[in-house]
Amino acid sequence: MMHQIPIVHPEQAVAVIQSGQRVFIHSVAQTPHRLIAAMVERANALHLRDIEVCHMHTEGHLPYCEEQYAGIFKPNSFFIGANMRKQVNAGMADYIPIFLSEIPLLFQRNILPLDVALVQVSPPDQHGFCSLGPSVDISLSAVKTANYVIAQINPNVPRTHGDGIIHVSTLHAAIECDDPLYEMPLKPATPTEQKIGRYVAELVEDGATLQMGIGGIPNAVLAELGNHRKLGIHTEMFSDGVIDLVERGVITNELKKAIPYKLVSCFAMGTRRLYDFIDDNPGVVMKEVTYTNDTAIIRRNPKVTAINSAIEVDLTGQVCADTIGTYQYSGVGGQMDFVRGASLSEGGKPIIALPSITKYGESKIVPFLKEGAGVTTTRAHVHYIVTEYGVAYLYGKNLRQRAQALINIAHPDHRASLERQAYERFKVFG
Repeated sequence: MMHQIPIVHPEQAVAVIQSGQRVFIHSVAQTPHRLIAAMVERANALHLRDIEVCHMHTEGHLPYCEEQYAGIFKPNSFFIGANMRKQVNAGMADYIPIFLSEIPLLFQRNILPLDVALVQVSPPDQHGFCSLGPSVDISLSAVKTANYVIAQINPNVPRTHGDGIIHVSTLHAAIECDDPLYEMPLKPATPTEQKIGRYVAELVEDGATLQMGIGGIPNAVLAELGNHRKLGIHTEMFSDGVIDLVERGVITNELKKAIPYKLVSCFAMGTRRLYDFIDDNPGVVMKEVTYTNDTAIIRRNPKVTAINSAIEVDLTGQVCADTIGTYQYSGVGGQMDFVRGASLSEGGKPIIALPSITKYGESKIVPFLKEGAGVTTTRAHVHYIVTEYGVAYLYGKNLRQRAQALINIAHPDHRASLERQAYERFKVFG
């Protein structure tokens, strides 16, 4: 017999939340804003205290991060988006540095046991199963381990194939809504991004398995792959940019070893076109992050080409991708999971792609990382660094060779200064 969903009003759904509890929030486009609003209203009205709110990247306004709720809520994030950056750096919220692949272990090993999980799901099918939609990532593990699961049921959530199927019997309470999912439209690539995209695309071989993120450079790379053949996707996230390549037969996934013939990811974010593309699409498999970001699984695929970004790279090859000095900008995420997986893959290529300068004209190729900067990817893991001025291959190169290779792809306005500092440190003669 199919279980009946306990549909209640939002204030009733969150009535279980008490002071001192830890509450998980569903990720990215699946951020359940109606449940968040009800939680905040309840906690404020009842003068609750010390509710820890944890999550990965989320989208939209987060009222529990506002200064007026300090003491009521303690935001604690595994990855920082624009909606939490100010609060984390002002000391109003916290950040946990951790590989994306290992976040579920915090729940499973009771390092961060969850009292409540707030999620957004599709309506149940005739068998009583709902879908976590475009965001399975760490959220499935949260649902499995939380003491109490509250769902926001939304017909706009696509039903995705893979791990993110949960039965209504796992839900302790639910509300209904008909809200559009958060959308991130594609932006036209800048001339710099187009140049980087062309250099990266030249490194992508036919039959490669791709991992890439969301944004200008990944989209510019995808736009250059129209003449490639038999590409596959095994990634932690993807967006609209892959759809055209799938429809044109460029991405076939036929040569992959891990779930062949399927596009594999753990979350997706883009426009409604993307959500419609993944809806009930057996060619797309949404897996838990413990699968997508497992280095042992990534390396099984052929020619894994991992394309990631950076904030700055020093002359030894150290990559900082999540801080600007002491300013926490984003998070460790899955970059190292895929850099290592690609480097171990047969014919794999880990690539770090970034513009040569910031919007203020400062060089992103630097003699030393800024004071307080975090090293996201170590110099021992780095292979390819790409800017709009070319490709630096660092693997197997000594410190002086690395410095010279990186100076060659730095912005011309900064090369003389970098050469002087490289000489002082490494005695690079050019």
